[in-house]
Amino acid sequence: MIERLQSLYKGGVRQLVRYSLVGASGVLVNLLVAYIAKKTTPLVWASATDPNNYLFQILGTRFHVRWFWLFTGVAFVVANLSNYQLNRVWSFRSKHHAGWFRELVPFFTVGLLAQAVGFVPEWALMNPTSPISLSDIVFDNSSGFRTKYYWAHLVGIAVTIPVSFLLNKYWTFGAIRNKPEDAAEPAEEPAAPEEGG
Repeated sequence: MIERLQSLYKGGVRQLVRYSLVGASGVLVNLLVAYIAKKTTPLVWASATDPNNYLFQILGTRFHVRWFWLFTGVAFVVANLSNYQLNRVWSFRSKHHAGWFRELVPFFTVGLLAQAVGFVPEWALMNPTSPISLSDIVFDNSSGFRTKYYWAHLVGIAVTIPVSFLLNKYWTFGAIRNKPEDAAEPAEEPAAPEEGG
């Protein structure tokens, strides 16, 4: 029993390290795509405080969908596809245990849930009326390191990591845990009956 727990613990730590490395690559992919999206629409970012700087207004309300939500969504999809493939092949090694699309749906569902969680701090850090809004004095968008969106986006990603790891480990890549114990190693051949003499 103790050996089994130690084995599970050691395997879980190894998976967490691999998942974290894949996640780090996903953060880089996510930030790169968000950067490219932001740079390809420079007119949108001409004035971050301009009240007309939004994608569209939500019908019947005073609320708006902001451009940075679109950029965050595109970055999420690209990074999630990259993370999915790397986690499937390397972190959880489930590529031989379940079909590609079978695990893709739960992985993206987890990603969407985590993305919804991550949108909250991102929105709060970008919204000038929020009590935790990033300071316009420090983050004046004059350079990459002083761009409010990049920092808010990074904080949003950081908030989602523990949520997505646990859900992916115990739900998405469950095909490994659900395979029978005896399927892990080939069964021994039964001994041939002795010939009578």
